[in-house]
Amino acid sequence: MPDQLIARAKLAIRHAYAPYSRFYVAAAVQCVDGQVFTGVNVENASYGLTQCAERSAICAAISNGAKAIATVVIYTPTAEPTSPCGACRQVIREFSSDARIISVCDGPLKLDTTIKELLPGSFTLQATESR
Repeated sequence: MPDQLIARAKLAIRHAYAPYSRFYVAAAVQCVDGQVFTGVNVENASYGLTQCAERSAICAAISNGAKAIATVVIYTPTAEPTSPCGACRQVIREFSSDARIISVCDGPLKLDTTIKELLPGSFTLQATESR
């Protein structure tokens, strides 16, 4: 399934909106029920309002009834893969305690890890553990 998620993320990149940084990012999220959602980064002139691709894909999943995520694929058309930012790590953790995170790029390198490894000692509430 990772290959299909990678293909979905690479297809979505054309919708990324990054006129300020020119750093384009797309993500594909597979939910525990098998549904797949994509998202892209959407920049804003007020940088704090920028939406990352990972959070965009997760919000699409949750908006469509998903309750938990299993895998997040991040694609950047760069020479090296890019790890999710801290805010995205926390949002991923909100919907999974053990999500697989795969970052790919146009080069041969790939990052394949888990949210536990990327965000040790994460902040959680009891309610998120019962999903």
